[in-house]
Amino acid sequence: MAYFKGILSGLAAIIFAELVTGLRSLFRFTQDTPGMATDMFGVGIYLWRAVVSPLFWIFAVLLFALFFMASRSGNQILRVVFFWIPSVTISCVGMIIASFIAYQFVLILIKSH
Repeated sequence: MAYFKGILSGLAAIIFAELVTGLRSLFRFTQDTPGMATDMFGVGIYLWRAVVSPLFWIFAVLLFALFFMASRSGNQILRVVFFWIPSVTISCVGMIIASFIAYQFVLILIKSH
């Protein structure tokens, strides 16, 4: 169970850090270029820039430490509130976003043939 909690903590920390820094990067991009249409490649470039930034990794490590300490908490209520609810919710949101992107990719492949 300790490995599962560690993996879930890491996954939730990376997904949440990407959502925060990626959205920050995308909002900055849309403010810099008002009225310009952006394709998915441009959005992907800005999300990739968020992943390679030091802010992303600092945020991900801090969140991982927070989730991991909460998972080791002796108090059951604190463990549920600060580990299980946020980590499972963030992981589910990340999987929903990944499945939506995969669905869109498959639709584009089907329509192009």
